[in-house]
Amino acid sequence: MSDGAQFRQVSPPVRLYQRIVEQIEEAIARGDLKPGQRLPSERELVAQFGASRPTVREALRVLESNGLVRSRQGDPNGPEILPFSSAGLTKEMTRLVQFDNVSMAELISFRMILDGSASLLAARLRSEEELSAMERTLAVMADAIEAGYEEFSKADVAFHEVVAQASRNSLIEVCNLVVRGAVLSLISDKLAHAPNSTALMRESLHHHREVLEAIRAQDGPAAARISRRDLYDYYAGYVPENEQGPLLALVDDEET
Repeated sequence: MSDGAQFRQVSPPVRLYQRIVEQIEEAIARGDLKPGQRLPSERELVAQFGASRPTVREALRVLESNGLVRSRQGDPNGPEILPFSSAGLTKEMTRLVQFDNVSMAELISFRMILDGSASLLAARLRSEEELSAMERTLAVMADAIEAGYEEFSKADVAFHEVVAQASRNSLIEVCNLVVRGAVLSLISDKLAHAPNSTALMRESLHHHREVLEAIRAQDGPAAARISRRDLYDYYAGYVPENEQGPLLALVDDEET
């Protein structure tokens, strides 16, 4: 455990385990606790927080559920601080769409914004190695069309990951991964069993090739425009027509 992470005792009336969770989250956010370091043992945490053992255990359970720490049964050391994972953000984004009035149109239009920005930056900042990586993922995508949607989707994700990496913006990388995961968690089954699934994959591959050529030519606006159009063509059919305004607003007038 880092010497910089010191905890204070908690007190009523709010649920005590939530206060413990907040303190540990704050210590991680400040950098007092870093991935690979350990929290104090359960007994030491009980003493530091002035809370009961069940309360501390509930706090640790929440932290583990949120992907912040990992406990191993029988391990005499305290829970280990885990590196950041986008899995928790993906789950929360999916919950927002399912339960908290965030529409599919908003989610897809946000992905169009992220993907367009990533493509624009990649066109200006990409390396030759990243161009080669994009080419390889497109070759895999082409081969995967006959194998079906699942394999095609994996190659598609790989392409977008390379483009996001070439943007030199880690927030775009993370947000793109989260939003893409949330969209696919909601409609991947529909995409996989769409009657025109093969045609959609071929059209998507065509757009991806156009994005790559724009990135190769360092034409950022074109790369962004084509990227947004690709997502619109691929996903608009899963958004009610009367909710497609945010998507249409991101597609150039001459292409709608």
